[in-house]
Amino acid sequence: MSVDNMPEEAIKADRVSDQLGIYCPEPIFRTRQELDDMKPGEVLEVIADDPATAEDLPRLAKRTGDTMLRWYKQGTEIHFFIRKAG
Repeated sequence: MSVDNMPEEAIKADRVSDQLGIYCPEPIFRTRQELDDMKPGEVLEVIADDPATAEDLPRLAKRTGDTMLRWYKQGTEIHFFIRKAG
């Protein structure tokens, strides 16, 4: 499931967090740390392969007030685009 139908090329990440091979709860902690270090309005792309992130990262964004712009699966990888709240 994708959050919206925004074309992939329309989202430009300011930072990429490669979390392949890392499993719950570590992706939540790492994503939160990355977002805490970013400026409002910047976009973080998280690349993960833990199936739990498909539920955990959208929940994290909602809880922190950040915006989950889009997420999608590509093979075993899940890509998330999160805009830091301003």
